[in-house]
Amino acid sequence: MKFSIITVTYNAAPYLERTVLSVLSQSYPDIEYLIIDGQSTDGTVDIIRQYESGIAYWVSEPDKGLYDAMNKGLRRATGDYVWFLNAGDTLPSADLVQTIAQKIAKRKHLPDVIYGDTAIVNNEGRVLGMRHLRPPKKLTWKKFAWGMLVCHQAFIARRELAPEYDPAYPLCADYDWCIRVMKQARVLYNTRLTLCHFLEAGISTQQRKASLKERYSIMCKYYGTFATVLRHAWFAVRYTFNS
Repeated sequence: MKFSIITVTYNAAPYLERTVLSVLSQSYPDIEYLIIDGQSTDGTVDIIRQYESGIAYWVSEPDKGLYDAMNKGLRRATGDYVWFLNAGDTLPSADLVQTIAQKIAKRKHLPDVIYGDTAIVNNEGRVLGMRHLRPPKKLTWKKFAWGMLVCHQAFIARRELAPEYDPAYPLCADYDWCIRVMKQARVLYNTRLTLCHFLEAGISTQQRKASLKERYSIMCKYYGTFATVLRHAWFAVRYTFNS
């Protein structure tokens, strides 16, 4: 089976190399690596060119934002599975993809979604701890009513089930995308592995508020306004008592 790993970049020179090396060092042979760059001007393209012998496809051109670039990657991917890994994020070990392939090869049916855990790292790549939201033992699309329980970089989807990202959600299209994938999926497989070292990135207060509003809109779309309001009331109560 082939894994298409897609990295979307824009002016990511300080972090891209670690991501590229974590993919190119994988022991599993059937990996298609794609890099979609938004016409960076900081040396990102020089790094891509340095490693292009191991990259199946790359492009550096203007785009309409993160999810437009990710859609370009989806259109170019030819693997059985698609897996997004942002610049600065890394695969935790050189045998990770091999281990995943061995695990799912033992199953009667190939899963539609493969998922796992996520560790948070700082700018130097040092692990700070595990992601606050942890993946459930058994994942369904309904469980995302409580938030994005699986990090996007630890969510691997069958390419034939993967729709394009919805440009109506410029900040949270990954949340919407994962739900749409899971609604189609019949088999969701928990690897019980850490699938990604996720680079902790700062986010402005204004952008965080906009992101929360957008995620709230997505929750209402799939889980109903009344149920979403009740859940957010519970979130508020829990935050009050835990703070």
